[in-house]
Amino acid sequence: MMLFPRLIVPDPVRASAFYQAALGAEQVFTAPPAEDGRPSMIEHRVKGGSFRVSPAVQAWGWRSPEDLGGSPVLIEVEIEDADAVGERMIAHGAEVVVPIENRPYGKRSGRIRDPFGHLWIITGPLR
Repeated sequence: MMLFPRLIVPDPVRASAFYQAALGAEQVFTAPPAEDGRPSMIEHRVKGGSFRVSPAVQAWGWRSPEDLGGSPVLIEVEIEDADAVGERMIAHGAEVVVPIENRPYGKRSGRIRDPFGHLWIITGPLR
């Protein structure tokens, strides 16, 4: 089995650029545009994982965090340098929800909200 989380966003092209710049994601596939001209899906790879972004389409029930009043899902990324990833995300328009710090459970982690409303837990080794 393979899982492909799909993040619903207002603008998949802008979101793709953010994830490439902030997370180092590699864009590996873009589906043909939908009737409104937006790509229906853009697939990314980051190290050993994959995820996709798609536009919000109310008629299909695809709603972005903005449409829902927030994100009901946390996406966790475990990486060697949590601080560097958090800083890149912030530099590209994300905001800190919980600062990245050493935690009593033996990890360095924090929470970031990307510019599209998705919540990320950024985790790495203690400093």
